[in-house]
Amino acid sequence: MPVFFIVLLVSYLLGNFYVFIRGLQALGQMPAFLKISVSIVFWVCSLLPFAFFLMRNTKSVPFSIGHFVYQFGTGWLIFALYMVIFLALTDLFRVFNHSFSYGFVISLLLTVSLLIYGYINYKHLDKQVFNIHINKPSDNGEKSLKIVAISDWHLGLGSTNKQINSIVEKINAEKPDIILIAGDLIDNSVVPVIAQEMDKDLNRLEAKEGIYMSPGNHEYISGIEACKRFIGKTKITLLMDSVVTLPCGLQIVGRDDRSNHRRMSAGDWKNLVRPSKPVILLDHQPSHLEDAATIGADLQVSGHTHHGQIIPITWLTDRMFDLSYGYEKRENVHYYVSSGVSLWGPPFRIGTHSEILVFHVTFGN
Repeated sequence: MPVFFIVLLVSYLLGNFYVFIRGLQALGQMPAFLKISVSIVFWVCSLLPFAFFLMRNTKSVPFSIGHFVYQFGTGWLIFALYMVIFLALTDLFRVFNHSFSYGFVISLLLTVSLLIYGYINYKHLDKQVFNIHINKPSDNGEKSLKIVAISDWHLGLGSTNKQINSIVEKINAEKPDIILIAGDLIDNSVVPVIAQEMDKDLNRLEAKEGIYMSPGNHEYISGIEACKRFIGKTKITLLMDSVVTLPCGLQIVGRDDRSNHRRMSAGDWKNLVRPSKPVILLDHQPSHLEDAATIGADLQVSGHTHHGQIIPITWLTDRMFDLSYGYEKRENVHYYVSSGVSLWGPPFRIGTHSEILVFHVTFGN
């Protein structure tokens, strides 16, 4: 893992250096003071992502400053990525057309246009609706339930109370019987979450049969004990390798995240669930999907991948995961991997979308 991050860091710095050199070339005969000013601004922006990681647990930094550094700093990651891609393409074109001299300007315009689109698209929350039949009877004759499921809210410096309340209103508007959260409720630290009293926003969520959540890898990144204390102030029931059975007999299983290498194996669940009754599984990372059948689940909800958030990273997650996004049924198990109700880091979605899931679940033979 350290080697991966070292390679990523070196690639990021080399990419920024490439963009920087091409930018200076584009300035041509501009005055030296202008080039120096542009250089300072460029490298300050390039280093902002590191500033975010340094300040994420700092209580003394005002939220407004932290929010700006988070949004702009992580946004620069995507700016640099697209600039490198477009500059490489225009430089390749220049090999065959030596008179072509507008590569930097065209790359900049294309990148900015894509980012504007990506920001607008990120702000638009989609709703995916599915009818799921579980071929098992309920205990009390209940025929159906309406379930709203989300993942990857990533509350923290990238969120505002206004944004949270907007999502809460959309979820409550569905009047769900149950709300499910498939991990990564918290982003990288609980410090800004507590400072902005985001528990009050979450406590506006309403579901007749309760709100249930499994942890994700970011709960561990943020400190699992601190996250448990924060979630304990909300109406959310955190399921960490535990199961809750509703009056209708529906069992909601919350697996601990794979970040905990001591989490229960799929085989350990055989004596903890009744496979003859409906079972919904929350497992943040969609790895080893066959575990759901071993556990006896009828529906598994996962997240984690964000579907890559932007192209071309989408293509990478499609290679990394057996199912990186969307719905699929295998034998008797329904699977859904969500792209997330929000996102980590850069406030852009290009080729993907943020979403809430609405499951109309029916029971019976």
